Amino acid sequence: MYVAAVQYDIAWEDREANFAKVRSLIAAADVPAGAMIVLPEMFSTGFSMDVDAVCEGEKCPGECFLADLAVAKEAVVLGGVVSRADDGRGRNEALLVGPNWKELARYVKMHPFSYAGETDRYAPGDRPVLAEWAGAKLSPFLCYDLRFPEVFRTVTTEGAEVLVVLANWPEDRREHWRALLRARAIENQAYVVGVNRVGQDPNARYAGDSVIVGPRGEVLAEAGAEEAVIQGEMDLEALRAYRREFPALWDIKRGWVKPLE
Repeated sequence: MYVAAVQYDIAWEDREANFAKVRSLIAAADVPAGAMIVLPEMFSTGFSMDVDAVCEGEKCPGECFLADLAVAKEAVVLGGVVSRADDGRGRNEALLVGPNWKELARYVKMHPFSYAGETDRYAPGDRPVLAEWAGAKLSPFLCYDLRFPEVFRTVTTEGAEVLVVLANWPEDRREHWRALLRARAIENQAYVVGVNRVGQDPNARYAGDSVIVGPRGEVLAEAGAEEAVIQGEMDLEALRAYRREFPALWDIKRGWVKPLE
């Protein structure tokens, strides 16, 4: 399973500028057909609390862009979008779209970032999700979710092999980002893809540090603080062999892990 993670300086609440940037970076990186392309949280607007400004609305420009990109690259594309919850707040989502415009998964961020007031503007999701692509089971998460290992463990016990975290993770806590991504890979014996942004918005600076981590905690590809597309092959057979060879997941006390509903 091949993955390409796109890290860039998200133009503040400017969809067209961000669409153009993503197209340019992917074209320059020569991402192969059939890849999984991963974009950051709120990829087309930046992490904004102005739900009216960033919500997809009836025309769904961000969702359409993801679907069109999937078709153009014969790929599956994962990116962060915002929809409207029933109570009027937003829903911070990770949307996975296949090369036939088919929605493969839609995950709602379970842990809005209360420290920054996200809980006031965005309604939380109530469960993680699983999807399948290229023979792998994968599960998407968003930013602050990374601090809550129990939801990652839930999808691992349901067979997840690839865990993907889309983020706008501030530079001030970059060491937490780097350490927690490797921890999620090691403890779940899974591939972990973390996709962050770079640059600055009205609220924070971002250091990037997007990374692809192997199931033993080894860093397979990583970016610095500049715009980049990091790419790599995830060897699923090797992952499965490692899980058989060192069967730590068999020793999980299943009664302590909430099943995926």
